[in-house]
Amino acid sequence: MQLQTYARILWRRGWIMLLLAVIMAAAAFGFSTIMEKRAPVYKSTIKILVQPARTDFGQAQAAKTLLRSYVAWMDSNYRAAEVIDRLQLDMTPEQLRSDVTIASDDSRLVIQLDVENSNGDVANDIAREWANLFVQWRNEQNQTVRREDRIDAFILDDPRYVLDSPKTTVNTIAGGMLGFLIGLGIVFVLEYMEAGVIRSPEDVERFLDLPVLSAIPPTEG
Repeated sequence: MQLQTYARILWRRGWIMLLLAVIMAAAAFGFSTIMEKRAPVYKSTIKILVQPARTDFGQAQAAKTLLRSYVAWMDSNYRAAEVIDRLQLDMTPEQLRSDVTIASDDSRLVIQLDVENSNGDVANDIAREWANLFVQWRNEQNQTVRREDRIDAFILDDPRYVLDSPKTTVNTIAGGMLGFLIGLGIVFVLEYMEAGVIRSPEDVERFLDLPVLSAIPPTEG
């Protein structure tokens, strides 16, 4: 199919693709707005720096190795139960853990804790309390070892929450693209269905690859 043919199709039926793109984008935006009011999900993030007392290579490598153990210590039902008890949350440790993600960054010796909750302030409280548990535990462990062998933990900043779901902008763009593609499919289906219909001398020339010498004028009345 030549570019001229594509251009002709888009000129005739491009409005279908644009209309469906606008409708689908508006629908996605409306749905996301409703969900944002009825069932928003906020994510709070807090970062903990793990810092060896000595800066030599051996101590730094030991801290990197221990990071995974620290993550395992934090990501347990025992820690979740302590947070629930301190904040008086109405949920089980398993439910709380399902809303929490804990990961380590070996290159920076940082542990990141993400908490999802329908209430942003509660998400902040959970993240802060969970991080405090780890810092307190490290302080207790450091009391049992020599000062030069200690590995300290510091909270880098206060937790802050952001709206994690629904992602209104992303959903709106995705809805518009989906509507455009659906419209494109409809356009090509219509063109396929009408491919054998001859309406003008130009259609005859296109199908037969022969010039039209004359045409019978339409009758009036």
